[in-house]
Amino acid sequence: MIRPTVARVDLNALKSNYRRIVDHLSAEPAGGGTADEKMIHTPGVIAVVKANAYGHGAGQVARALEDAGADLLACADIEEGAALRDAGVRAEILVFGALSVSDLDGLFDCRLTPTISTPGAARAVQAAAQKYKQTLRYHLKIDTGMNRLGFRFDNLRRTLPELIASPNLELAAVYTHFATADDPESPLFEQQRVRFERALKEIDEIRGPQHPSLRTDGSTPRAPGGSTRPDRPPYVHAANSAALLRDAHVWYDRVRPGLLLYGVVPPPLATSVSLEPVITLGSRVVAVKGVRPDEGVGYGIKFKPAQATSIAIVPAGYADGLDLRLAGRGAVLIRGRRAPIVGSVCMDMLIADVTGLEVSPGDEVVIIGPQGNDRIDVREMAGQIGTIPYEILCRIGSRIERLYM
Repeated sequence: MIRPTVARVDLNALKSNYRRIVDHLSAEPAGGGTADEKMIHTPGVIAVVKANAYGHGAGQVARALEDAGADLLACADIEEGAALRDAGVRAEILVFGALSVSDLDGLFDCRLTPTISTPGAARAVQAAAQKYKQTLRYHLKIDTGMNRLGFRFDNLRRTLPELIASPNLELAAVYTHFATADDPESPLFEQQRVRFERALKEIDEIRGPQHPSLRTDGSTPRAPGGSTRPDRPPYVHAANSAALLRDAHVWYDRVRPGLLLYGVVPPPLATSVSLEPVITLGSRVVAVKGVRPDEGVGYGIKFKPAQATSIAIVPAGYADGLDLRLAGRGAVLIRGRRAPIVGSVCMDMLIADVTGLEVSPGDEVVIIGPQGNDRIDVREMAGQIGTIPYEILCRIGSRIERLYM
């Protein structure tokens, strides 16, 4: 049995978004040079599927992205990586998160690529690799100003040599993360770019001339996506969805789209890339009733209509991930018209004002997505309650059935 409130995930739209991002990277290369050189330096894609693929369902999404051509996926932690392997994912899986309190056996059991972002993690991963008698490829994260995870950009000569010298660890890539890529007014974005490129040069000096240099200017021939064959240098990545849209100079060897894959552009940015929303969230009316003037509706009686009002009860609430602040601000679509959310968003239901509409139990309700000539998207919903689209997607509750199309 399926509850009335369901999320529909369009895997064809997901694949289309992935391919259109790839086409965008090919059409607008970051570097100069001849057409052949531009083709060689077209960046690859790291498809981000952390947090249950932003609420869309990690296993199904990851396999669809593989079908679309993705050869490298990224998740938040070892546990998410193990779940992807259990779902049948064969592509390389990069773990973004911290490893200090994780069971490192999962890196080897599930063939995961770790991020090393602290000296302590470097020592722990080296010890684990030595125990398994393996050489483990890793990505090195540099903190260029976000002050979260990563080796500080201005302290590398003290913190990095031990990691570089680790006999069982092989540097596959170096990356950073922008704190303000979605804020065109912030100067930190450019400061982080400059710091990162200085850090790349310093890493080359620490590694020594016996190792190939990290390319940042297109001077070293590379295969698309930043190949790490023995005759190739480690590759470089930095651009999340917002940075990908904002500045081609930070595309480097791979980009890391997350939100864009799911058809949502990080606000306030815009793009000419034609993307399709991947998820819709809908339900059905379970009851319709009348409310007399000055009677109250819902917990706390926060809505008192001044005139006779019709309301529809929809079985979706904050236990399904809907924010309490939608009451009095947001709306749902019923019969192609907007019905304001009134009263209080309850644990298991919400109340919509359907005055003037011919609404009956069983009518389809769209919470996120299109109906008739209208659409409610996650950017709009996020703006209504003062949050970000990422939160709207990730909060879609686990009890909501995902139907894959």
